[in-house]
Amino acid sequence: MLQPTTIAIVGSGAIGLYYGGRLAEAGHRVTFLLRSDYAAVHEEGLRCESVHGDFHLPRVSIARDSAEIGAVDLVIVAWKATSNDLLEKVLPPLLHENTQVLTLQNGLGNCEAIASVTGPERVMAALCFVCINRIGPGSIRHTAGGRMAIGEFLPNALSRKECIAKLLSAAKIDTVVEENVEEAVWKKLLWNVPFNGLSIAEGGKTTDQLLADDAIVLEIRALMKEVISAAQARGFLLDEKLIDWNIDRTRPMGAYRPSSLIDWQEGREVEIEAIWAEPLRRAEERDLHLPHLSRLLARIRAACA
Repeated sequence: MLQPTTIAIVGSGAIGLYYGGRLAEAGHRVTFLLRSDYAAVHEEGLRCESVHGDFHLPRVSIARDSAEIGAVDLVIVAWKATSNDLLEKVLPPLLHENTQVLTLQNGLGNCEAIASVTGPERVMAALCFVCINRIGPGSIRHTAGGRMAIGEFLPNALSRKECIAKLLSAAKIDTVVEENVEEAVWKKLLWNVPFNGLSIAEGGKTTDQLLADDAIVLEIRALMKEVISAAQARGFLLDEKLIDWNIDRTRPMGAYRPSSLIDWQEGREVEIEAIWAEPLRRAEERDLHLPHLSRLLARIRAACA
């Protein structure tokens, strides 16, 4: 597979602006599909305050509609799973015969949603381990992490993931290749399920506040154990040492607001289905009962009602 020469970023929030910005900074032909930030980015460009080096791109290619962009070599889907109902409208104008689609979305079910529009053979997925927030129109702050783990939705003989990983690495994005992307998703759910979920269920607590409460830490550990058991039931042998590793890496984040907490506090739809409901369904398909996750899901639904 030849490296892509044209790239479209679908979902230009914090994640899309950061990774798309890194690719544009590296000289790639990147076009951002924008909604509310269109006017600001048109006037001021894209700004990023980053622990890996600030950058400002005064001129970036932007569009309000995917038909304006046209067919590209690589589509990167970076919007929240709550916007997947728009895939059928947005993706087709971006596709030519060899277009590849990479999703950076949280949770389970996103590859299947994209595959239903594009066909499964085009689809790859990546997990982003990064602390990043949008601080204004076209402006983001990156405070920690940035590693990306990339893999195939289906087995693919073309070594696409290695090719895309090389492209990303050259753009200052720490990228690793995963042999099984669903296993990587379950690994990320170890963090997302408890920290995103409890930050809402506990009424708006940041990660440091969650970890300061011993009872909540016990609940975090219980939820992580259930995620591990669900992954194991699906055939993925996650190590319980990942529990301490995830908690230890969270403490230095300080008063960090997980992305779902930000969505909840700002009145946006929370990714309930992808992060909590779909993992629970897949566990129940294996006759596995997860009481802590079931209660957390009910608390999140109540908070978001």
